[in-house]
Amino acid sequence: MSTTATRTTSGPARRRDQRGPGTVRPGSPRPAAAATATRTSNPTPSRRGPLPPHVLFAERLLAVLSGERPVHWMLGQTVGAAYDQLIALAPTTPLRAHGARPVIRRCGGFPLRPGVVEAFASIAAGEQVRAMAFRLEQGTDRKWRCAAVELGGQRH
Repeated sequence: MSTTATRTTSGPARRRDQRGPGTVRPGSPRPAAAATATRTSNPTPSRRGPLPPHVLFAERLLAVLSGERPVHWMLGQTVGAAYDQLIALAPTTPLRAHGARPVIRRCGGFPLRPGVVEAFASIAAGEQVRAMAFRLEQGTDRKWRCAAVELGGQRH
């Protein structure tokens, strides 16, 4: 008896299930993480669509503070003293240490009023964990810009 089957059609097999990826069958239990999710504190949310501005800026700031990107990469994305703060922080930050690449472990934001968000991120590089705090302000052009940044208690 042969276990090999021959296909009579060409191309990939077609999906018979009409549900899209990530959908749950009616009556099946919801995953615990989806049931308890409240704020966007995960840098890689499972939902589709654009990331919240504080998550995007945490990644951008980490790229500059770790030396992956030059400080001038943030020129159009900062206002006020934030660019000067980045110039002072970038060369002296412990995130530039050679070894494990820093990654964002957790990120969250708290709206103070419309158009202003205070945000935080915890950054891990190997065994070392640092805190980063930053403020975002939305301009009249509806674009978010970083207005202040602090790293692990270091202010500049």
